[in-house]
Amino acid sequence: MRRFLRPGHDPVRERLKRELFQFNKNLNKAFRYGAPGVEFMGLHEENNTVMQIHFIPDQCQLVTLLDDNSLHLWSLKQHSGACELREDHHFTLKGPPGSPPSATQITAVLPHSSREVLYLGTESGNIFVVELPSFRVREDRTITSEAVLQCIPEDYCNRRSCELVEVLREHPKSPDQILIGYSRGLIVLWDWQNNKVTHHFLGSQQLENLYWQRDGSKFISCHYDGSYTQWPVSIDSRQSLPLENIVPYGQLPYIIFQGGMPRASYGDRHSISVIHGSQQTAFDFTSRVIDFFVIFSSEPTAEFDDPSAMVVLAEEELIVIDLKSAGWPAVHPPYLASLHCSAITCSHHVSNIPLKLWERIISAGSKQNVHYSNMPWPIDGGTNMAPDPPQRDLLLTGHEDGTVRFWDASGVCLHLLYKLSTVRVFLTDADPNDNMNTVGEDEWPPLRKVGTFDPYSDDPRLGIQKIYLCKYSGYLAVAGTAGQVLVMELNDEDAEHVVDHVEADLLQDQEGYRWKGHEKLKTRDGPVRFEAGFQPFVLVQCQPPAVVTSLALHSEWKLVAFGTSHGFGLFDHQQKRLVFVKCTLHPSDQLALEGPLSRVKSLKKSLRQSFRRIRRSRVSSRKRRGGGGNTSETHEANGKFDQDMLQEMELAPVQRKIEARSAEDSFTGFVRTLYFADTFLRDTKEIQLMHRAPVVSILVLDGHNIPLPEPLEVAHDLSKSPDMQGSHQLLVVSEEQFKVFTLPKVSSKLKLKLTALEGCRVRKVMVANFGSCKTDDYSENDLAVLTNLGDVQIISLPFLKLQIRYPCIRKEDVSGIASCVFTKYGQGFYLISPSEFERFSLSTKWLVEPRCVVDVPEISSNNHMHSRSVMENASRKSRVSGRSSGDYGEDERNSGRLMDHALLNDERAMQKEIRQEVQ
Repeated sequence: MRRFLRPGHDPVRERLKRELFQFNKNLNKAFRYGAPGVEFMGLHEENNTVMQIHFIPDQCQLVTLLDDNSLHLWSLKQHSGACELREDHHFTLKGPPGSPPSATQITAVLPHSSREVLYLGTESGNIFVVELPSFRVREDRTITSEAVLQCIPEDYCNRRSCELVEVLREHPKSPDQILIGYSRGLIVLWDWQNNKVTHHFLGSQQLENLYWQRDGSKFISCHYDGSYTQWPVSIDSRQSLPLENIVPYGQLPYIIFQGGMPRASYGDRHSISVIHGSQQTAFDFTSRVIDFFVIFSSEPTAEFDDPSAMVVLAEEELIVIDLKSAGWPAVHPPYLASLHCSAITCSHHVSNIPLKLWERIISAGSKQNVHYSNMPWPIDGGTNMAPDPPQRDLLLTGHEDGTVRFWDASGVCLHLLYKLSTVRVFLTDADPNDNMNTVGEDEWPPLRKVGTFDPYSDDPRLGIQKIYLCKYSGYLAVAGTAGQVLVMELNDEDAEHVVDHVEADLLQDQEGYRWKGHEKLKTRDGPVRFEAGFQPFVLVQCQPPAVVTSLALHSEWKLVAFGTSHGFGLFDHQQKRLVFVKCTLHPSDQLALEGPLSRVKSLKKSLRQSFRRIRRSRVSSRKRRGGGGNTSETHEANGKFDQDMLQEMELAPVQRKIEARSAEDSFTGFVRTLYFADTFLRDTKEIQLMHRAPVVSILVLDGHNIPLPEPLEVAHDLSKSPDMQGSHQLLVVSEEQFKVFTLPKVSSKLKLKLTALEGCRVRKVMVANFGSCKTDDYSENDLAVLTNLGDVQIISLPFLKLQIRYPCIRKEDVSGIASCVFTKYGQGFYLISPSEFERFSLSTKWLVEPRCVVDVPEISSNNHMHSRSVMENASRKSRVSGRSSGDYGEDERNSGRLMDHALLNDERAMQKEIRQEVQ
C-alpha cells in the first residue's frame, strides 16, 4: 500500500493535524439579546441592507425587513444545550398584476400581540395583514386607503390624500383597535372587529411617530416641524381635538422625544430631550440616533409607567441613561461599546495576563468611570452558558486621537477596562481638560454630551501606530505618527511629574537629506499631572519625525527599540539615554523624506516603478523568444528556448518567476520589525535577501527548535530556560519566503518560497502554540501566517512545512488584512468594518464562541403561555424593547378567533387519540 500513498503523506501526522487545527469564526459585535455574553448572529442570504427589526411579542422570534422589501422570520432554536438564531421563513409582499411597486412597498411593520399576524403599512396607504409563521396574506382583512377616506370629512380628503403609512400602533387595552398614522398628518383608529374607522384625528403637519399613553385614553403625535401633540381618545366623539397640557392622574409625566431642536442653530445635532417637571435635558449624541425605548414597569395593575432607564441605539454605539438617579447619568455599557470612538490605527494582543496586573488595570479603569451611574445593566435577558475563560487576555487598540484602549478579550464580548491618553504630554490646540460641548448656564436648551464616539482628532500627529506591553514588568511602550516613543509604567495613584525628553537623530547628520513632512509635536514644559494607570516617564523623539513603523521592548534589559523609514535606534529607559542609532536610508530613497502627508509624489514613483518592471519583463520575454533573423535561426532559437524552459520546469515545476527588486526600486530604509534575542553570533553580519523583499518578522529557535521565551517569562517560572547548548537557528520571514540560518555563522540552511510557489505574499506572521484537543500532554509551536490573498496558513517549525490553509478574509478587504493581529494561542482579530472586530480561531483547543440560552415560551393547547423556567424578570426587560408599550399585549388580550383556533386544535388532538385507540 505504500506505493499508493502520496509523497510525504503521513497518516499519523494527518490525524494529529486534525487534533491541533480547526478554523472557526466568531463575530464580536453580533446581535445581543440581553445579558453580557448572550448574543446570536443571523446572516441573510441576500446581500441587502436591514431596514427594520421587530420582536414578536413574548416570543423568541423577530422579523427583519430588508431594502428589497422582503420579510424574514427568525427564531431561537435549541441545539446541543444552547440556542441558535435561525431563519424560518422569508416572504415578499406582492400586489395585483400591473400595480406599481409603491402599492406593496412596506413602510411600517406592527407585530400584533396575538403573535399570529403582522400588519404591514405601505407607500400606497394600504395596510396588509399576513399570518405568522406562514406569511400568508389575509386579503379579506386588507385596509385600503379608499376605505379610510370614506370615513373622513370631505373637505379634508380634498386637501390631502392618505399617502404612505408612517406608523402603526396597537391600542394598549383593546388589541382589536389599531392606530394608523399617515405621512401627511391624518391619524385614524381602526376597529378590526367592525372593519371601520372609529376615530379620526386631523393633523396639519407631516407625521413622524405616534405613542400611546398607558391606559389608552390618549396618545401623542410627533411632527416634522419639531412639535408634538396630545390627542384624547373619546368614546363619545369620533373626531378629537388636541389637548393643551399633559397632566395624567396628577403625577408629573416624563416627556421624551427625539429631535425637535431649532434647525437653524442645531440642525447638525443628534439629540433626545427628556422633560420631567421643571427638569429638562437635551442629550447630545455624537452620531445619528437610530432608535430609543424606555424601560418602565410592566405590571398590568400599575397606574403609571414609572420609567427607570432610557436605552438609545445610536449609529456608532449603544447608550443607557439612568432616569432614577439625580442628573440622569449614563450607565457603563458591558458590550457594544464604541470600538472606534476615535479611528483605530493599530492593535496589540497580550495573552495570559497575570492576575496582579489585571487587577491594577481594572482599578485604574474604575477610577475613570466615577461619572457613570451605579445602576446595574438593565438589559439582562437570557443566560450565558459559556464556561469561564481559561485565562485573562487583553486587546489593546491605538487610536487616531492619541489614546490607547484596553479591552478584556478573554470571552466573547470585548469589554472596555481602561483608557490611556497620551495627549497630556504634548501641546495641542485644545486643552485635554476642556469639554468642547459644555454650554453656559444661560444657554437654551441645556445640552449635555453623552457617549464616547468622537471621530475628530485635534492633531493627526497624535495617532498611535505601535504598542508593546510587557505583562510581567508592567512597562508599556507606545509610538506615534510624528516619531514620538513614550515609555510608561503603571502607577496606582494620580501623580504629577516631569516627562524626560530625548531626541534620536536617525539621519546621523548625513548631508543632502531634507525632511519634507510634518513637524514634531511640541511637549509641555514642567510637571504634568497624570491619572492613575499607565504614566509616561520618558519621551524619545525621532528625527525626522516620521511614523514609527516598528517597536520592541525588553523589560529585563530595560531597553526599547524603535524604527522608522529612516533607521532604528536602541534606548535604555532606565538610564534614559540612547545606546545607538543607525540610518538605513539608501542614497536614492527620497520617498522616506516626504512623510505620510505627501502622497502624490509617492504614487507617481510607485507607478513609475511598476511600469519599469513591466518593461523589463517584456524586454526579457522578447529576448527569450528571439527577434529577427532567418527562419532556420528563429526555429533554432525557439527550440533552444523550449528546451531551457522544459529543464527549468523539471527543476521547479510549480515555481513562478519573481522579478528581483533593485536597491533603487525597493524601500530600503523602512524598518518593519525589531527583535531582541539572547543567542550566539560570531560577529555583526548583515543579511541581504536575493529578491530584496521586505522582511516582516525575525525569530530565533533554541537548541531544541523552540522559540526563545519572552523577557522575564523564565524569571516568573512560566517558561523553561532556553537550551543554550545546541546550535541556535535564525528564521527570517520576508514577504516572499521563509529562510532559516544556522547560528553563530549565519549560514543558510533551508527555505520555503511562498510567492514563487503560491503567488501570495506574507502580510502578518506570529508563532502560535497549538495544543491537542485529545490530550493535554502534547502541544507544538507553529507559524500562523496571513497572506495578501486573505488566507491563513499554518507552517511547521523548524522544517517550514505547510500544515493547512484556511480562507479567512476577502482578498479585496485590504483594511481587514492590514488590521489583523494574531494571538499566542492560535486566535486572531481583524476589523470587518471601522467598528467591528471579528475573532477567528485556528486551534481546536483554544476556541472562544458564544454559548447562551434564552427560555423559549411554549403555547399550550388552551393558548395560554407557559415557560420552561421563571421568566418574569426577563419578560419585563424584553417587553420594552420596542418603540412603545403598544407593541406588546398581555395574555388575556387573545381574541375569540384565537380561542376558536385553540379549541379546534383540541378537537383534532382528541380525534387522533380516538383513532389510535381504535387501531
